[in-house]
Amino acid sequence: MGRIVDLLTAVAEEAEEGGDGLVLGIEASERLLEEWKEEDLQDALGLVHDTLLQGELVDATDSLSARLVEVLGAHGTPEAYAAVEKDGLRLPLDLVAQLVRRIARVEEVLGLYRDEGGPDREGFDALHERLMNRGIEKEMEES
Repeated sequence: MGRIVDLLTAVAEEAEEGGDGLVLGIEASERLLEEWKEEDLQDALGLVHDTLLQGELVDATDSLSARLVEVLGAHGTPEAYAAVEKDGLRLPLDLVAQLVRRIARVEEVLGLYRDEGGPDREGFDALHERLMNRGIEKEMEES
């Protein structure tokens, strides 16, 4: 068991983000191949990559959840709840932008784990793009 942990540690220390996940540099690969098989390295890269993605997913969902608890909790008093019941819930655009960015990252990571395609994102992606371009519309029109 200790040898496997050593391999995973070495891969985690040496791996870099590549186009299709984590990759090892030539020197690190050669050094590790002196002691390990190619399939062992590939398995280790996959495990380290999944661990990193799961960590990102936890961080992103934690951030999203904390922000939603804060935003929605502000409407928990009897007076605030009555106002929501009467007028609905209105969110400032900067708050919507924060939530959309966080959800986009959660969706990006979840997309790597889903067996199915996930929710219809057409409207969400359009909103995300509009929010990302907010404030630079004039610059885009001028170029």
